[in-house]
Amino acid sequence: MQTIFATPEQGKEPTQQKSDMKILVCISKTPDTTAKIAFTDNNTKFSGDGVQWIINPYDEWYSLVRAIELKEADPSVTIHLITVGGADCEPIIRKALALGGDEAFRIQCEENDSYVVAMQIASFAKSGQYDLIFTGKETIDYNGSSIGAMVSAALDLPFVSHATKFQLNGNNALVTREIEGGEEICSAALPLIVSCQKGMAEQRIPNMKGIMGARTKPLKTIEAESHQAQTSISNFDLPPAKAGVKLISPEQPEELIRLLQEEAKAI
Repeated sequence: MQTIFATPEQGKEPTQQKSDMKILVCISKTPDTTAKIAFTDNNTKFSGDGVQWIINPYDEWYSLVRAIELKEADPSVTIHLITVGGADCEPIIRKALALGGDEAFRIQCEENDSYVVAMQIASFAKSGQYDLIFTGKETIDYNGSSIGAMVSAALDLPFVSHATKFQLNGNNALVTREIEGGEEICSAALPLIVSCQKGMAEQRIPNMKGIMGARTKPLKTIEAESHQAQTSISNFDLPPAKAGVKLISPEQPEELIRLLQEEAKAI
């Protein structure tokens, strides 16, 4: 893989893409951002009671939509969706099908350990011979940002993280990602794994045709392979409650200065 440093004006955008491409998009479910978070069993388990589950936004808005755009440019492209989890993941994967996936697969496995999840995806991807694997840069619940890298290591494929742009020129890709002070443009040959973030694509809403069509698109359940979890959760802690604000009269600047020096400094 070659790395090129450039500003947006210097990076040219190739438009020709590989025909008959197979893309695998990794989908995970996360609590809605407005969900009230609670824990059970001595704060060792997340409580899903009353929680509305959604597709992880980084998977949906950026990874999946960019794959759909590639398919719109070339109808020969095939988009497969993969998720790891129980049957409660199926409404989420059906929504991804409604957006534009061609076929979905669910690996029946607990998704509590990133390593186990990554190994399940890698094993599936190995048999599918995919040209591209897209993941979101992270999930919005655990913010681990590790799945793409571990799948890359397991498959021995090049990996570009935190991508904001993706362009193809035949069998080669230019992947842009933000770095301090500019952008890094990485050139790599397919097959390739990319984790996506804001800038890669724009959010879409499923239309009625897509929703109706998703009901008949294939969704296959696959039994998980056995892998030893590398992490475990000892307990969860909610962040401390926010303290109330203090309103200072404009006629009391001395009090404001005192609070900034004594109380704000101690926080």
